Amino acid sequence: MSEVLNDIITPRLILRLLGEEVTSACLDNNLETAQQLLHAAIPAEFLSELNSLQNDRRQLQEDPAYRPWASRAILLKDEMKTIGLVRFHSSPDLQADKPYRKGSVELGYHIFSDYRRKGYARETILGLIDWAAEHFSVHRFIVSISPENLPSLELARSFGFIKTDEVMDEIDGLEYVYLLDRQHNA
Repeated sequence: MSEVLNDIITPRLILRLLGEEVTSACLDNNLETAQQLLHAAIPAEFLSELNSLQNDRRQLQEDPAYRPWASRAILLKDEMKTIGLVRFHSSPDLQADKPYRKGSVELGYHIFSDYRRKGYARETILGLIDWAAEHFSVHRFIVSISPENLPSLELARSFGFIKTDEVMDEIDGLEYVYLLDRQHNA
């Protein structure tokens, strides 16, 4: 199991699992401690992601097997600077309420404003998808995107994600649900 907790390395990025200590430091608004533990600079904008970290904490309490799927800092490899956050919303769902969710994982990401439109989201998603396939044989991926988020909609379509559903999220409002089935599309 320890190998799946390691950093996910892409050409320009390191996707580093936050873990309990970094998550706690962030939730306590203690960026200095979080930076020391993460071994990377963390901008104040990172604190806008506290809802994701609170969800991680809740899911880990309910299911310790969620740990490798939890939040990862997106680090610029050359600068060791945090430029965003990525996470799976759950472990692979084998008892899904909707057929398209069966055996899939939903991922979400946030690239901080100064680093958008530079290919970091694409690199992050590809790294996560490859990691999930290699370590867990997961080949079905879901993203939920606001209809107004045109760059993310374009990115999802460029990977081959296909619109499968529309849902009303209690926090984010209307979202389009996209599915990528790498076994079916292969």
